[in-house]
Amino acid sequence: MKMFTTRAVSALTLAAALLGGIGIAEATTLKLSHQWSDKDVRHKVAQIIADEVKKADVDLEIQIYPNGTLFKPKEQWTPMTRGQLDMIVYPLAYAGGRQPEFNLTLMPGLVKNHEHAKRLNNSPFMAKIEEILNGAGVVTVAKGWLAGGFAGKDKCLTKPEDVEGLQVRAAGKSFEEMLEGAGASIAAMPSSEVYTAMQTGVLDGVNTSSSSFVSYRIYEQVKCYTPAGENALWFMYQPVLMSKQSHDGLNDAQKAALAAAAAKAEAYYTEEAVKEDADSVKVFKDAGVEIADLTAEDFAAWRELAKKTSYKSFTESVEGGQALLDMALSVE
Repeated sequence: MKMFTTRAVSALTLAAALLGGIGIAEATTLKLSHQWSDKDVRHKVAQIIADEVKKADVDLEIQIYPNGTLFKPKEQWTPMTRGQLDMIVYPLAYAGGRQPEFNLTLMPGLVKNHEHAKRLNNSPFMAKIEEILNGAGVVTVAKGWLAGGFAGKDKCLTKPEDVEGLQVRAAGKSFEEMLEGAGASIAAMPSSEVYTAMQTGVLDGVNTSSSSFVSYRIYEQVKCYTPAGENALWFMYQPVLMSKQSHDGLNDAQKAALAAAAAKAEAYYTEEAVKEDADSVKVFKDAGVEIADLTAEDFAAWRELAKKTSYKSFTESVEGGQALLDMALSVE
């Protein structure tokens, strides 16, 4: 009986090995983390990728963990670079402390509008950013930029002189440097705290994304809104990124399916980013808030100020920063 059992186990082991040899394998499951709710455009981008990959039937599944349930927002970068986390939807400037070049992806006046962002995506500048990402063990799956604007509690904020003497919340270090150069005082806080700060008189003005302006109901606390339009100061690069180790572990069919899914998701991302800006204007108008568009002259004035503040700080503190900034600014 013992001999029979041993032979049976050996036969099963051999059969499993033979089946494995002819290509039967377990499906690959990837974990994708992000900080937003399942109603946010960035979650929907991730969901498109997951759904399209599943439809491709290449033994690849993507499990999405929204709302920071897997990792806190700024803690996602390190585990991804080490291959402990497969994918993230991520504001790249969050990693600016580790890779200072990434701070250029949240720089005042670097991107003028969504059409400009498309051209930037296909430029040598973005190729250089991708090279730096690859060196850190990361690859880009889908590119995406989200825009934003300004809002003033008591007046419109369109020119640098408009913020002088005001207490303003800015989104990102470079914007803080520029606004300080215009004579504003900076109050650092997450977008989720802006409403109360406006309500209690702590803030006179705010700079954030179009989606945050709406989702946090800032229109209830301000007199004037300067949205992202033909001229926008605030653009933030928020791509879908993947561990290079995880990507290299996929077979050719899985890589092809992922690339096709990413192309569809990126097209949706671009379209929805434009729509979010337009939707925010309607929400503010309906709430009785004055709309003040940024003119080409206003944009030029802010960029000149940024050159003396944010750009100067970047080029002086980042090795090769001037060359990288010049690459970005050369894209018309």
